[in-house]
Amino acid sequence: MYPAELVHPMKEELVHVGFKQLQAPDEVDSLMDEIKDKTALVVINSVCGCAAGSMRPGVKASLGGAKMPDVLATSFAGFDTDAVARMRQYMLPYPPSSPSIGLFKDGSLVHMVERHHIEGRSAEMLAEHLKMVYEEYC
Repeated sequence: MYPAELVHPMKEELVHVGFKQLQAPDEVDSLMDEIKDKTALVVINSVCGCAAGSMRPGVKASLGGAKMPDVLATSFAGFDTDAVARMRQYMLPYPPSSPSIGLFKDGSLVHMVERHHIEGRSAEMLAEHLKMVYEEYC
């Protein structure tokens, strides 16, 4: 498990722009109950370079358009371990991936961005991709 002093600033990057933290399995289950008739963007955050260089900046840049998810939530791999494990159950059949981004609509996963879709891509590319996904599903 990563130390809190390392993880906290990385968590805050998303919390600061409106993401709800999912730190325990019951919070994940509550979120899934809440979004049965909504859209939700769920980010599995990470300490890796692609999370810092592409994922977090790309996710933040994707927000604020005409179409956006109703709910924003995040959990941190290697820190919120039980919550991440529970969230990954909702993200099946996709294998565990950190970082990753899932878009849920009406309680079902409709789009997944896995680590291999993030690595080697710019934050701008990821933001544009997410905006297209929002246009389609939100």
